[in-house]
Amino acid sequence: MLRRAIAPAALMIVGVFFGGYAIFGPNGALAYGDIERQLAVKKQQLAMLDKARAELKNRVDLLDPKHADPDLVDELARKDLGVAHQDEVIVPLK
Repeated sequence: MLRRAIAPAALMIVGVFFGGYAIFGPNGALAYGDIERQLAVKKQQLAMLDKARAELKNRVDLLDPKHADPDLVDELARKDLGVAHQDEVIVPLK
């Protein structure tokens, strides 16, 4: 009789283990709310990075050697070289 009960008991133990892991594990049902919050934070970070990337792409496009924006080239040259006349007022913008 004990021999016949070993297989079902082992299967039950394995089933309880995997069932508990599915509920209480790091990717289980109870962790779903935390995963959703993390996803929302990551989506917000992605949106900020996409905006920064678009701004950088715009500046790169303005510095294209074939048709560079003269104002941006002048701004970067003055910034890098530290060149300004005494009567000029430099207003740093964000």
